[in-house]
Amino acid sequence: MNNLAILAVLTLAAVLEAGGDALARTGLHAHAMSTRLGFFALGAVVLFSYGITVNLPSWDFGKLLGVYVTLFFVVAQVINLAAFGVRPSLPILCGGALIVSGGLLMTFWKA
Repeated sequence: MNNLAILAVLTLAAVLEAGGDALARTGLHAHAMSTRLGFFALGAVVLFSYGITVNLPSWDFGKLLGVYVTLFFVVAQVINLAAFGVRPSLPILCGGALIVSGGLLMTFWKA
């Protein structure tokens, strides 16, 4: 699998994981039980899809963890803004800069 394909699969996995979490959070705050159960069921399917997506390729996921954590952080912030209208605060942006820096370090430092 080439690097672009790996990046695409990891990005899809991050979208599925953060999206499934967002669906579960939406379900927790829904008032009608049928709506709540629908969001929980959809969230479960999306999170299961994440598990399949991230584990299906034959790769060393531990080596790709820096990239994945970075992608997950960025995707989670985008979903939090788009779905819930929550802008990241300065501490989250500063911590996020450390996450992105750490991901880059883990990815590109050749020991």
